[in-house]
Amino acid sequence: MDTPPEKDWIQLDSGQARNGLGLVSSKTSERLNQVDRIRANGVGDHIALPQLVVCGDQSAGKSSVLEGISGIPFPRQDGVCTRFATEIILRHELKYRRNTATIIPHISRSEDERARLSAFHREVTDIAQLPGIIDEAARLMGVQGANELADAPTFAADVLRLEVVGDTGLHLTLVDLPGLISVSENEDDLQLVNDLVNSYLENSRTIILAVVPASSDVDTQSIIQRARRYDKDGLRTVGIITKPDLINDGTEARVARLANNADRTKLKLGFFLLRNPRPLDLEKGITMIERRKMEADFFANQPWNKLGLDPSRVGIDNLRVFMQDLLDRHIERELPKVRKDVAQLLNEINKELMDLGTQRTSPAQIRMYLTRIGTDFQNLVRAGVEGLYGNRDAFFDEINGEKDYHRLRAAVHMANGRFANYMRQHGQKRKIVSAEGQEGTDSDTGQILVTEEQMSAWIKNIYDRTRGRELPGNYNHALLGELFHEQSSRWADIAREHVTTIADLVSRFIQAASEFVIKDPSARDNILRIIVAKLDENAECAFHELCKLLDDEAGCPITYNHYYTDNVQKARNKRSRQDLGTSLNNAINKDWNGRFHVAMKTFVDNVCRQVIERHILAKLPAVFSAMTVATFSDEDLVHLAAESPKLSRRRTEAIQLQEALEDSLRDLR
Repeated sequence: MDTPPEKDWIQLDSGQARNGLGLVSSKTSERLNQVDRIRANGVGDHIALPQLVVCGDQSAGKSSVLEGISGIPFPRQDGVCTRFATEIILRHELKYRRNTATIIPHISRSEDERARLSAFHREVTDIAQLPGIIDEAARLMGVQGANELADAPTFAADVLRLEVVGDTGLHLTLVDLPGLISVSENEDDLQLVNDLVNSYLENSRTIILAVVPASSDVDTQSIIQRARRYDKDGLRTVGIITKPDLINDGTEARVARLANNADRTKLKLGFFLLRNPRPLDLEKGITMIERRKMEADFFANQPWNKLGLDPSRVGIDNLRVFMQDLLDRHIERELPKVRKDVAQLLNEINKELMDLGTQRTSPAQIRMYLTRIGTDFQNLVRAGVEGLYGNRDAFFDEINGEKDYHRLRAAVHMANGRFANYMRQHGQKRKIVSAEGQEGTDSDTGQILVTEEQMSAWIKNIYDRTRGRELPGNYNHALLGELFHEQSSRWADIAREHVTTIADLVSRFIQAASEFVIKDPSARDNILRIIVAKLDENAECAFHELCKLLDDEAGCPITYNHYYTDNVQKARNKRSRQDLGTSLNNAINKDWNGRFHVAMKTFVDNVCRQVIERHILAKLPAVFSAMTVATFSDEDLVHLAAESPKLSRRRTEAIQLQEALEDSLRDLR
């Protein structure tokens, strides 16, 4: 062959080739063994592990490439092998041999289907049995071509896992994906295949073996376009060119340029050029040795031997050498990240198990569970009521525009402040806004806006209607009562709205606190029904107390506030030196207005103390506690918090995963 052109792809050590199938394990075989052990623990189903994925368009020659790499035969009839993903795990072990086939059901399967598919487990004593086992798996998945159902799906999202342990000479995990399709009568088929392929390619720990036929324009191949999307830096995509024996005469030079990474489509990891066996050869049962010889003879003849092909980039053996070394380096780089992911997932599982608590099927177990919840819930609620936010950082730190109510005492203070300010500015029915203008109503507050002249006229009208036997210049005590009751008529609605606001604030706080403490949704819903009944009872008591306050305000205005009495006495001494008309006007304005504002401040304080503090906030820590749990019968306990079968299964799964993750961390040390 001619000297190949200078290469611009990443150079990798090729490792050592050997006779027969496979390669001698590389210097990082222990790393590969670590990944194998983690995968054997089942952690690979939860954490992305380094792997090689073979993908390409339909009829691109993917299965033949896989057979050449792994030595595993695939069934050819009806394209069954391309109807679902096939994960091939090759583990090199001289003293131990095992070939097994299992099915990993897709998460979309029903519980019964998952159980049926998960039960599939076949020990393979002869590698030649694999095609039949793959057919059997296809029938279980229910794909077209493997059963007689007319409405069977074309593809399945399940994964067939083939694990080959023995003298493979390779430590590899290969995944054969269904061929990418661009046209189908069933849009669901297109979506399923696309989603499945994308789920593998988007994993940063997947090395993409992009198979493209030599007869196609590589730029138009869907797999190349997808690889560019998910591997933007081009550090994990290897191109594999197949079927050079089927191209038109005279186009070999174009294929050679692509194989040498000298065409317009370039990959940092370059391309490999393979000549796979023909269907007729496969039917005759071609051996690996015969395959190598046939491939070598093909490229040793014209025109291929005159096109300057890089000999290290031609043939299945070179590809296997390259892939082993590539995966070794990839694992060496990714393993610290895998270790970090395993530790992080273990922390999450530990937290989930802590939230789930111990098993609770008996009344005694449930009582213990609820007692702990009652204690934690009461402590959290008391901290919120008292404003002790440092004890429960994980809850009280969640404060933003939507979760200010987590810090309950601060939120109540702000709400009470708004209530007091609103009462001070808008509590009176009539409000003087200017010296001139016409009487009107504020559409936002409902207040009557008047001028000073209009206010004086109104007061004079009330004075005239309350005249009794008092001497001219004096006023009947009923005057101040009528002025007060008329001006304070808005207090009831404002106060009720404020109490409703506080009750809503408390309700949101309690909902958030229950979600923080009670992780089981079913138990939380049941307990919340008890809590909400208590909150409703407390709110009813609060409104009943407010009614008492409003009844008190409906009586004769009374105050013994010394600031008020001192100011009134000073005003009266001053009026004795003024003319009668001025004295009457001052008496009416200052006497009733002074009493009004003192009464308003007292009313606001009473609403905040006697209504909100006494009946809503002070009772809040007792809405659910360990003392509450002590009053429940065994029947009540079972109804409230007996765990569901689903939750019990989840605890079992979490414990199993916890053990697997702990084993994996030890394996990764």
